[in-house]
Amino acid sequence: MSEGQSSPRTRAPVGRPLLSLTLAALMDEVHAHSGAVYLLSPDQPVLEMAVMAGLPRAFAAPWERVGLSAPIPVSDAARERRLVWVGGEEEMARHYPRLAVVLPYPFSLAALPVATEAKTYGAVFVTWPGSHPPELSDREREHLTAACDRLAVRLERAAEHSLPLEPEPDLLAAPVLGGAAGTLGTVEAARMVSRLPYGLCSLDLHGRVAFTNAAACELLDVPSNRLLGAQIWAVVPWLNDPVYEDRYRAALLSQHVTSFVALRPPDVWLSFRLYPSTTGLSVRISRARAVTEMNRETPRPGVARDRLVTITQVLGLAGSLTEAVGVQDVVQLVADEIVPAVGSQGLVVLGSRAGRLRVLGHRGYADPVVVERFDGLPLSEPTPGGQVLRTGVPAFFESRDDLERLYPALQTQPSEFSAWAYLPLIASGRPVGTCVLSYKAPHRFTTEERAVLTSLAGLIAQALERAMLYDVKHRMAHGLQEALLPHTLPSLPGIQAAARYLPATQGMEIGGDFYDLVPADGVAAAVIGDVQGHNVTAAGLMGQVRTAVRAYTAVGQAPDEVMRSTNRLLVDLGAELFASCLYLRLDPVRGRAVMSRAGHPPPLLCRPDGRVRVLDLAGGPLLGIDGTAAYPSTELALPPGSLLVLYTDGLVESPGVDFEDALAELCRRLTELGDLPLDDLADALVRHGPHSADRLDDTAVLLLRSTPR
Repeated sequence: MSEGQSSPRTRAPVGRPLLSLTLAALMDEVHAHSGAVYLLSPDQPVLEMAVMAGLPRAFAAPWERVGLSAPIPVSDAARERRLVWVGGEEEMARHYPRLAVVLPYPFSLAALPVATEAKTYGAVFVTWPGSHPPELSDREREHLTAACDRLAVRLERAAEHSLPLEPEPDLLAAPVLGGAAGTLGTVEAARMVSRLPYGLCSLDLHGRVAFTNAAACELLDVPSNRLLGAQIWAVVPWLNDPVYEDRYRAALLSQHVTSFVALRPPDVWLSFRLYPSTTGLSVRISRARAVTEMNRETPRPGVARDRLVTITQVLGLAGSLTEAVGVQDVVQLVADEIVPAVGSQGLVVLGSRAGRLRVLGHRGYADPVVVERFDGLPLSEPTPGGQVLRTGVPAFFESRDDLERLYPALQTQPSEFSAWAYLPLIASGRPVGTCVLSYKAPHRFTTEERAVLTSLAGLIAQALERAMLYDVKHRMAHGLQEALLPHTLPSLPGIQAAARYLPATQGMEIGGDFYDLVPADGVAAAVIGDVQGHNVTAAGLMGQVRTAVRAYTAVGQAPDEVMRSTNRLLVDLGAELFASCLYLRLDPVRGRAVMSRAGHPPPLLCRPDGRVRVLDLAGGPLLGIDGTAAYPSTELALPPGSLLVLYTDGLVESPGVDFEDALAELCRRLTELGDLPLDDLADALVRHGPHSADRLDDTAVLLLRSTPR
């Protein structure tokens, strides 16, 4: 070959069959039975399935487009640029619980990145039957890695030459419809099959009937011309059930022989045995023997015993778990949705703190003491809950004898249950708790059931981890809120005072509303305000504002000066948050009050005769916007018996309600409540505020009544 002449491999076009040919060769080299190639979208972090082989694309429909951050093997492989190996059901349930719940079948999977040193182009996955060894061999690893590296180089060249990749067909064996024979041997084979006393069908990878003998047509009670070329569950109504279609999926994915029985109306039970290969399935149909026993072990149509939870239930559960906020929300959700779905009757959720077991929640136990006695036990003690939490390995006890054989100390402890599944709740690679499902009667846990329960535990674990973090933040937020707001109001001569604070019911239930009452040289200084936001930052800034107001009051500044100084402080802090504020000096001896306002709702004045007036005060902009802003003050008479109502906008504002209408309603409510004691009046105001059960904003109320001296 002369210098400069390219080899046939180099001259091979970077063309249309590139992905299909690469995938087919790769699968052949490692004896995989299915696989797919994903390409990374050029304009967003999304992997798109370009070609699939060995299985209908419908099997992978939920994962045709997946985010690069999605918790599935191909995304991990592409994002982390590494080979991902999943050696079976248990490993899938541990590392990819969402995927395992939907595909609880025995199969192994490898996912690899398609990437050069400079760029990631996508990812590939291939699968093997459940009989594959639990570890990937060195030969398989080398073949897979080399094939993906070669594909990456070809894709890089295609990009350099601006060669588009055209859509490629999936690699599936084409169905051969009909049973006609072209030679004497195949004719005799057809005669032999027709003489068999049981039914035979051949299904392609899409579940379409490619061949059927007369016995199968008779048993199914459907003529051959309707069966051939159609999906069997589409033309046999009593087989149109997700339970039976799931058996077909299980056979193809695991490449294991799978069986089930089904009732042909009105009373004929048939046995179906599925023999899978990489080109389809052979189905043997016969009348079921020992019908009563098989009926007990196998579901009737619509009752998915083999399939503990349907895909619809999983999707609903996953959606519900995202809405669970605290730990008790998670416990309640599991009790309401998972416990009934898997057929258990009791639930305990365990966690740990300081080396001891903690009961986070339980349901279904007639005597709660039976559960609560485990609270506080050292993790080192021999209990199944502690063992599972320490090791992260699930434990299944099909009877009380099984449990007591491993944990003799439990023999003396009464229990209303007879079987248990102890499931480790593993999130972010570490155990965060144990979910205990309890059964009233002895219960046999099948291999598939154990895999599904372990997968569900993975979903629960992720929700529980978020919930535990939320509860910690929630407690911290409340602690911060309590520290920043006054615990009590001072007792001042000539003034009665009462205050209430309600956080928003959404978010972390912490916000920036604040109030204070400060003695100041024979008079009283009162402040109420609202820092925008409902988070720790807003609460922290609220504490700074309240401290600043106290400091400026202590040095004797007038109300307008206090507001100007506080405004400059917020501007200098550069917090990028604004605050409304109302500050006043109240002199009960002179019966006067001086007020200054910064973008805050106007206070209300209830006169001794019961009339209510909205005080239209002059004011300036919100604090923290303009460092040069002025905040004029207003003086008004405050005869004995007068009541000042200071509040934040959470008391009056609600979606779709005009502010003036809300203010008028507040005045009317004050008139109706009359001359109540201040504490009762404060309770009544916040109790009947807008959307009190679902508050979008914090609410603070400060009531000040001038009393005769």
